[in-house]
Amino acid sequence: MKSFEYFVPHSLDEAIGLLDKHGKEAKILAGGTDLIVQMKNGSIRPSFVIDVKNIPALNRLELDRNDNLHIGAAVPFSRIVALTRVKEEFGLLHQACSLVGSDQIRNRATMGGNICNAAPSADSAPPLLCLGAKVIAADAKGQYSITMDKFFLGPGQTALKSGQIMVEIEVPAPPDRSSGSYLRLTTREEMDIALVGVASFVTFAATGNVCREVKIAMGAVSPTPIMTLKAEAVLKGKPITAAGIEQAGELAANCCSPISDMRASAEYRREMVKVMTRRTLVQACEVLGIKA
Repeated sequence: MKSFEYFVPHSLDEAIGLLDKHGKEAKILAGGTDLIVQMKNGSIRPSFVIDVKNIPALNRLELDRNDNLHIGAAVPFSRIVALTRVKEEFGLLHQACSLVGSDQIRNRATMGGNICNAAPSADSAPPLLCLGAKVIAADAKGQYSITMDKFFLGPGQTALKSGQIMVEIEVPAPPDRSSGSYLRLTTREEMDIALVGVASFVTFAATGNVCREVKIAMGAVSPTPIMTLKAEAVLKGKPITAAGIEQAGELAANCCSPISDMRASAEYRREMVKVMTRRTLVQACEVLGIKA
């Protein structure tokens, strides 16, 4: 591993100042579960490492007066999973966070790091896309809001610019009569990255089974986590039916562009997108007592 200077700022302004000074030679350390591995294998060779775990603004985890969820960039997954209101009100996100690594990994790994690492297989990305989350970033000029659907630019690439730091992720309060489900396919049950990840989030009208809004997002089957607008369109504004869910699965599979590698073929991944889209939609409906 290349030698580097290590900084531990205690305020957001101090961290931004260090980023301004050292530019692209600096890397942010939150949990380090991705960064340290990358530094050890030589894929990343920073001259400066800025540890942000002690910055209060990046450790915020709470619901505001409007019940929007604020997750600081340095908050580990274990804190998110342990917050009762996340499980009760943001069940889709709780499902994904519970699947990340082991207990030990969740005690270190952060959602901010998971998103900024921008791996196509990131478990937290599809639920955040479905829930309409946004990233709050900051630099020397002020703060910025980036919607999650604009955040991922490519494998390992995000919309954060040089000198910017993620402060938090803001997740809007889910509407009434809404529910979601996240499923991932792995070769092992635990401590593995997704071959395919699918999240579905449905919102129904005040009464009946008309699907007022639906969001479907996928991970590990394109260069970035993506949403499936065509699949969503066949369900939105209509009564939920088995035929509609079947068609949504077919369209979701057609929207992705998976690769073949040593873990799975593109054809297998595409077929599993179809299956998991159907399953997540059915599960989300069943939570609300609605049968397709």
